[in-house]
Amino acid sequence: MSVFSATSSRGRQGRTRAHLAPLVLGGVFAAGAVAVVAYLLWPTWGPVVGASAPDRLPVSVGGTLFNVPTAAIRMKIQRHSGPQERIDIDFLFPSLEVPGAPKHVTADAVEDATLQPIDRIFLSIAAHHDALAPELRVSTIYPRYLDQAATSPEDGLTMRMFRTETPYGSEDLFSATSPALTARCTRDAATPGMCLSERRVDGADLTFRFPRSWLSQWRDVAEAMERLAAQLRGPKG
Repeated sequence: MSVFSATSSRGRQGRTRAHLAPLVLGGVFAAGAVAVVAYLLWPTWGPVVGASAPDRLPVSVGGTLFNVPTAAIRMKIQRHSGPQERIDIDFLFPSLEVPGAPKHVTADAVEDATLQPIDRIFLSIAAHHDALAPELRVSTIYPRYLDQAATSPEDGLTMRMFRTETPYGSEDLFSATSPALTARCTRDAATPGMCLSERRVDGADLTFRFPRSWLSQWRDVAEAMERLAAQLRGPKG
């Protein structure tokens, strides 16, 4: 009887280990997969992209070729050459240089760090898939929602408010002709207002984002966006 009990106990323990083994292995694989995905998707702004990484990457978005500074790409998963659906980059303003590594922020300095002004212009390049072009949206869609009154807060820059009951009710539309600029901007509230300016380049739409406060120097902003669009296409763009 004692021999039978010992044998049964060892059998149960063996079956328990056999059931636990797949669960343990599955947990290990799942943790590894989560770590890899988190590493690839975590945004980065530092210039260190590996000793062997090229300074610029040829990236095709919507069938349109762009020559992108590697260190300007904000997400690791986008740091490769070839076709991509979208790429997110940023540059210091007004120098348009690639941002340096972010400063280390301690817990005691978090509140002060949040008060630092934005010093860079953000750019997203995405395939448009024949969606309505930005200039057509400005000429055919926005006028339906704009207030008729217009003001000129800065020399040569015109502002029109979107009506409150419209989808853009908390925004204003800024425009200028020399140099050309069209930007839709949120109003300053609990957080500072931000502006969005779009343009189409062949199969891709370029969406620039910058603080509304920069409109005090709107000519510099317009020229910076034009320079970036030209630099990213390169001499053969």
